[in-house]
Amino acid sequence: MIKNKYTTGYLAAPGYEQQLGAEIQGPFEKFDRLFLTDQMPQHLFWAQNIWFNPIVEHFESISEAAGILKKIQRNWALYPLSDFRRAALIEAKLPYISKKLVQFPAQLPQSPMGSWTLLDKNTLLASAHCSSPFSNGEIAFDECKEEPPSRAYLKLWEALVLAGKMPCVNEKCLEIGASPGGWTWVIAKTGAKVLAVDRTELAPKVAAMTGVQFKKGNGFAMTPTTIGPVDWIFSDVACYPEKLLIWIKEWIKSGLCKNFICTLKFQGDSTYEVAKEFAAIPGSRVLHLSHNKHELTWIMTSI
Repeated sequence: MIKNKYTTGYLAAPGYEQQLGAEIQGPFEKFDRLFLTDQMPQHLFWAQNIWFNPIVEHFESISEAAGILKKIQRNWALYPLSDFRRAALIEAKLPYISKKLVQFPAQLPQSPMGSWTLLDKNTLLASAHCSSPFSNGEIAFDECKEEPPSRAYLKLWEALVLAGKMPCVNEKCLEIGASPGGWTWVIAKTGAKVLAVDRTELAPKVAAMTGVQFKKGNGFAMTPTTIGPVDWIFSDVACYPEKLLIWIKEWIKSGLCKNFICTLKFQGDSTYEVAKEFAAIPGSRVLHLSHNKHELTWIMTSI
């Protein structure tokens, strides 16, 4: 093994390299979407996958490179960076990884998924321990293209899989910013009851689903005092995250809801300081989903 100068790698979602680079404390080297540092791991909102303790190995042949990886563990995901043909030949010699699309609802994979790439034709970079059990931090769902009124449902599918928990039959849910109903559709499919609030009507097919009640108006008017206890709160509302935080803190203080999934939507060159306030809430995490765009997702659930 050649001398390794890296301790952590961060893989940005496509198009969000600038946001991730601005988050990293200390020097780094950038290889397309992969940022490598000699610093201890940091919690970075815009990292789609984190490579812990990556190794750097020199190899001469394709079989030698595959052998290095197979000696460490079985499951590996390629992040193609350079020497693409050579990388593909190495990948072909590794144990087969199913490309089957994920069926929702799904549990998190129990087997670790390592990540690897080629820095050049004879240099392998690999991390056996990554933050995501999915290839390059991306969940490829078997999509439902007929029923949901928008693709926003994929965000909630992903958030619920990562949360390891979802609404149960007859649980009471509150959703703000619901129109046209992508998230409402997901919640109703679980068998839970959902009060969907927005200034714009839901898609008719979603509004007609069992368990769905629609209320036209301002979602932020749905306070603990006016609604009472609920099992879940969901928000994909388009608003300044600071406004959402004030509303969420009121609900947390009330103790009338224990499970939350909310999108934090940003505009232009935001500082993302408000994301730190969300992340500081006990039991919370803030992350960039593979189905997010210029937004982050805040998740807080009870055990």
